[in-house]
Amino acid sequence: MKHYESLSYLVSHLNVDLQNALDQKLKRYQLDIKLWPVLFALWQEEGVSQTELSKRCDVAHYTMTRLLDQLQSQGFIHRHQEADNRRAFQIFLTDTGKALEQDLVREAERVNEHFLANLSIDEQASFVVLLNKINRFPI
Repeated sequence: MKHYESLSYLVSHLNVDLQNALDQKLKRYQLDIKLWPVLFALWQEEGVSQTELSKRCDVAHYTMTRLLDQLQSQGFIHRHQEADNRRAFQIFLTDTGKALEQDLVREAERVNEHFLANLSIDEQASFVVLLNKINRFPI
């Protein structure tokens, strides 16, 4: 098998390039790529538990704790202790964290546009559908 026939090689190579490009954009906001999935998930739905957020971002619980500590120290999130479980916290965005959404999503869209530029509009749509299908994500 050649490298250009290997799905794992192609996806891995694209992932590294995408993450590096987005990381460069995020640095303008004093953020790094590790925090992106957490913010993105919270913009979709706030008030989820740290455990649920770990699942959605596909990171270990202890890693999520460190990421949330960093976001909290930067003033982007706050934790609310659940009434029925003193060890569980719901995660909410602060006004500052909410205010980042429009700018950061636009930065991510620019990265997407750059990487998809060599594809026609139809190819771009097909590519996204196929990636969702491979990942078994409902559309």
